[in-house]
Amino acid sequence: MKLINFTRTGLLVISLLLGLVSCKNDDNGGIAPIPARDRDEQQKADKDSIIAYLDSHYYNSSYFDGSNPDASSKDLVITELMEGEDVPEGHRLLASDTIIRKATFADTSYEIWYIDLNDKKNDPEPSPTFADNVLVTYEGFKFDGEVFDSTINPVNFDLLELIPGWRKVLPNFKVAEGYVENEDGTVSYQNHGVGVMFIPSGLAYFSSGQGIIDAYEPINFKFDLLQKYENDHDNDNVPSYKEDLNGDGEFTLNSSPDVMDGDDTDNDRTPDFADNDDDGDGVPTINEDIDKDGDPTNDIGKNGIPKYLDPEETESNGL
Repeated sequence: MKLINFTRTGLLVISLLLGLVSCKNDDNGGIAPIPARDRDEQQKADKDSIIAYLDSHYYNSSYFDGSNPDASSKDLVITELMEGEDVPEGHRLLASDTIIRKATFADTSYEIWYIDLNDKKNDPEPSPTFADNVLVTYEGFKFDGEVFDSTINPVNFDLLELIPGWRKVLPNFKVAEGYVENEDGTVSYQNHGVGVMFIPSGLAYFSSGQGIIDAYEPINFKFDLLQKYENDHDNDNVPSYKEDLNGDGEFTLNSSPDVMDGDDTDNDRTPDFADNDDDGDGVPTINEDIDKDGDPTNDIGKNGIPKYLDPEETESNGL
């Protein structure tokens, strides 16, 4: 299984397993690999396909009108609008409610599309960051409606181990307001994030394809966002999302030894979120929490930056 691969451009490329997290198959059965396409050109083609789908399919919008805060993505029904047919009462075209966001990945400007089926933007619950773990249920489906993966029971995923589209979309949703433990041992989540996302191939499997998903095929997911858990992948007391130094929502390496444009302070080819000595001064980041308050980011050195990011600062808290 190959979960992490740093390319020459320093991009962290991560796929899904069993539809969400993928295993590399070294035996291609003698099938010639599909030539790589230009990402910008493929994004344009995917955009046309997604827009055509959104303009020609409607959903049961009245079910998600806010009167049922415990609605689930399993209640979402998407139907193709046939020629000459009007959108039925209580339904709307997907395009009418789709939110479009910009996202950058692999030096390519992408658009992502999603519908927020339980608008919680004014609720106090938190949203996950791109580097957090999330508890979700989901169903992955193709434009023809064929389901390629789904789960009934909630599953916990690290967003860094999923296709890029997930970590571009999920931070726009909020977790459940609360939960109830049922007598049968199950848990019911109240007023949780519910959505459907439409992902261009460049933020999915791009040229590789997976199972019944063809190479260069856009894919879609219904999902329920239940809970989120903040990650600290290298256990240095700096939350992983704070180690995205250039703020692009990805963990990247520097493009060259002389340019600090990525997320690798000491340029040792390990991004800070996975490096327990970020500045390479021999003092673990967690030991550069001089005031021992559990947060190395507020221990500022003589150069005006946190000591754990400054190789000239080698003071240790002695832990």
